[in-house]
Amino acid sequence: MKTRTLVLSLSASSQSRPAFRRRPGLPHLAGAGGLAILVSLSILAAWPSGLAPYDPTLTVGRPLQKPNPEFRLGTNDIGQDLLSELIWGTRISLGTGLIVATLAVVIGTAVGLAAGYTNNLFSGILMRLADLTLVLPFLPLVILLSAYLGPSQRNVILILTLVSWAGPARLIRAQVLSLVNERFVEAARAMGADRVRILIDHILPGVASIAGLQFVLVAASSILAEASLSFLGLGNPTAKSWGVMLYFARASGAFLGESWRWWVLPAGVMITLSVLSLVLIGFALEQRFEPGARGRWNLLRRGS
Repeated sequence: MKTRTLVLSLSASSQSRPAFRRRPGLPHLAGAGGLAILVSLSILAAWPSGLAPYDPTLTVGRPLQKPNPEFRLGTNDIGQDLLSELIWGTRISLGTGLIVATLAVVIGTAVGLAAGYTNNLFSGILMRLADLTLVLPFLPLVILLSAYLGPSQRNVILILTLVSWAGPARLIRAQVLSLVNERFVEAARAMGADRVRILIDHILPGVASIAGLQFVLVAASSILAEASLSFLGLGNPTAKSWGVMLYFARASGAFLGESWRWWVLPAGVMITLSVLSLVLIGFALEQRFEPGARGRWNLLRRGS
């Protein structure tokens, strides 16, 4: 009787584990919920009578005030409201990540489709350029380009896009190469369909899942990269991003006193929440489109 009970319990537990892996909706919902909160904050920050109680660029109180009923997170070293900075920082930090991800995935998808389908000299040059970009260390390359071009939010977006398109391009090209010899593509080619129609109607849907996964990967890494550059003083100091908050907190000695609890910690929590939300969405997408893929998720993976 005990042996039969043990066998039944082991059987039930072995069936429950695959069932959980087949339910990627749990991390997907958690990630989507966190991302929805951040997007709502970024929208409501600029809304008339929105969530931000003050203009984050104005001095509204005494410097370095502790959290109080008037200033929920206190003030910085020049008397600006930290809660307003935190809410407005969502627009800059999250917006930068989403813009870079959109540009990088669009460019990478176009290059991957062209290189995988045509496979000519020009596509070979593009792939060698992608290989060179992937070989170079990510963060040192970003820091070097940012120091050369100067601190600007536009430069940050440009630099992150230039170093992020290669991963999606490489993966999408590999997928295109696996699709060009499929029967439905050969049938469309035999019926006289031109290259553009074949790419749009038959091959592009086959790479959509990879493009979606790369979008969340690039967005997450771009948010971290923007925060790192701003923390090092290589971002736009007038943009109220989370990284700029950390930069001025470090410059004002907040890490040495108690003000780090309401100046540094909230910005770090927001960065963590945004990256974690995107990671969970990406994990759900990977499990959805590749159910057997486990242990291969890496936030800093760049498509190689």
